[in-house]
Amino acid sequence: MTPDILRSTLQGVIGFPVTPFKADLSLDLDGFRRNLRFMLTDPPSTIVAAGGTGELYSLSPEEHLEVVRAAVAETGARVPVIAGVGFNVPIARTLARQAEAAGASGILAFPPYFPATEDEGLLQYYQAVADASALGLIIYSRDWFHPSPALVERLTSIPRLIAWKDGQGDIRRLQILQSRIGSRLLWVGGAGDDMVPAYYSLGIRAFTSSVANVSPRIARQLHEAASNGDRSTLDALMSRCVVPLYNLRARRRGYEVTAMKDLMNLLGLAGGVVRPPLPALTAEDAKFLETLLPAWQTTSSAV
Repeated sequence: MTPDILRSTLQGVIGFPVTPFKADLSLDLDGFRRNLRFMLTDPPSTIVAAGGTGELYSLSPEEHLEVVRAAVAETGARVPVIAGVGFNVPIARTLARQAEAAGASGILAFPPYFPATEDEGLLQYYQAVADASALGLIIYSRDWFHPSPALVERLTSIPRLIAWKDGQGDIRRLQILQSRIGSRLLWVGGAGDDMVPAYYSLGIRAFTSSVANVSPRIARQLHEAASNGDRSTLDALMSRCVVPLYNLRARRRGYEVTAMKDLMNLLGLAGGVVRPPLPALTAEDAKFLETLLPAWQTTSSAV
């Protein structure tokens, strides 16, 4: 898949599957594939294997390859698979090359580990990641990585860079970037399903969804309602399902993955456990999650 074709597919829901681990913290590939089959019952436009929700930072390079291969095999070319990469130049390039060989259609580049990098070093990092494969590149702006509009404009000189995933939810900053860069990049809302109303108000029409793990149908409805200006449906989805879940996710760092995995377990999916350093839910927070279960169990009915 060429970078331009991949860019054209980045519309609506971009699924971010978890990477399930067994109780002994080993990789649960069978569970991963079952989860993907469930996600594909209402298919997203693309799937990101080993992204943030997929605990990229907890995977060895060998496990990363297994996850990407499983995602490509399970999707069967029905939707493109994008692979998360990061850490540093040698590791990111290795992950990108092996993902391409495994059949991935694109690369999602996380910021480098070193957080005090100047603009020139960042440009070299992303250029090196892009040069590792012939795949389209998406840059993921998250954590400490708050690039200036001038740096983002310089990054657009990377030929295979097709999209920008916002992972901070700073709408003012995103607006400034959009004003400076325009349509040279495709803009992806990536800070959470709860940000869909804000992202879509800026004209963005693609978002990365962890909710697609537990209800691909609700993820699609969020896109449709926000795209069509159906405020009544959007508000109902947000208040009944999305905002309460994100309230829990915001209580502790790492809960954004733990809460999703535990909800999947309650719903009979293969969430599994998180690997350190992510925390398990406290007993109190686990009880709160159980109060949310009825709303997610009834997602097959009309809003």
